[in-house]
Amino acid sequence: MCRIGAIKSKNKLHPSMALKLMRSQQEGHDDSGFAFVMQDMGGLFENYKDLPLLSMAATVEGTRLAEDILREVGFTRVMQWSPDINHQKGLKIEAMPNYIFEVLQYPKSYRHASQEEKEELLIDTSIRLRKALEESSSGFIYSFWPDTLTLKEIGSPRDIGTYFNLWEENSDLTARIITAQCRQNTNYDIVRYAAHPFFLEGYTGLVNGENTFYEKNKSYQAKLYKGYMGFESDSQCLLYSLHYIHKILKWPLQYFKHTITPLPYDEIVRRENSEILLRIKASLAHLEVNGPNTLLAVTPQKELLCVCDSKKLRPVVIGKTEDTVIMTSEVVGINDLMPDRKIEDDIYPNERETVIVKNDLTVERWQQ
Repeated sequence: MCRIGAIKSKNKLHPSMALKLMRSQQEGHDDSGFAFVMQDMGGLFENYKDLPLLSMAATVEGTRLAEDILREVGFTRVMQWSPDINHQKGLKIEAMPNYIFEVLQYPKSYRHASQEEKEELLIDTSIRLRKALEESSSGFIYSFWPDTLTLKEIGSPRDIGTYFNLWEENSDLTARIITAQCRQNTNYDIVRYAAHPFFLEGYTGLVNGENTFYEKNKSYQAKLYKGYMGFESDSQCLLYSLHYIHKILKWPLQYFKHTITPLPYDEIVRRENSEILLRIKASLAHLEVNGPNTLLAVTPQKELLCVCDSKKLRPVVIGKTEDTVIMTSEVVGINDLMPDRKIEDDIYPNERETVIVKNDLTVERWQQ
């Protein structure tokens, strides 16, 4: 069973926090991988929040290919950060030759474009980069979006942290939101794209469990939006559904839970909003999920979200201090990072809740 974690803080946090959170839960993963997404960046990236940040891993050929595509589209490099690699022998990691984290300026023709136009450019360029790297088997693009940095790697989380020198805190690489998961995808082929968290246009999702309606979700979602691609993991479907409900349809977040785990018919007809819920249940039946799973997510508004399956078959706990909120699979992780919190205030979400952490760290609990 995977272990997942999401940290949101008023302070700038180093990714060592995510490593420590996962280390506390090491009995629940198998040394097959570690990945994280950092959002609301600090450190070297804090002054570039409005510009796209490219996160990718590639061979020399893939690096040149990506550079050629970006140059052709009209992007220019503003700033690049390179991790301080530790080539210690014996580390369990399937490292790529190059890791690219760079801030880019929009093409001149987009300097005064609308936000929607810029977002379209970024998703189109991301898809083009991914397809080119896949065709040449020369790399992986994880995210290309403002204020977002992503790293995915195969191997031991401990050794991955050592390889990238992530165990030692510094002020260069920090963020106020970090989501992380240990353990690679074990239901399908182990590839970097299959590692949680998944990211799409400001939305991040990571799942503890599985989605047994994967094939139904996949066949439907593949036709909904150009950014729904890959499907290397059944858990990606939950992220795509969140994106579809909230960004494409522009529905309130409250309806996401009603879409993926709708209430029984006899309960819906007793609700004041039964007409809406019945329409959701009928029209979006192919987005319903099944099986044991807990989803942690980040929205473009930088809010955290947590929902569980309809039977609450996977664990999750939320702990809080004045300046930080942690969502994770096991309370032992929160105990290690927040030993002085009020334990009696911990939240164990139920099967019919959506838990939202606002930007002022207020925690809201919406009952389905």
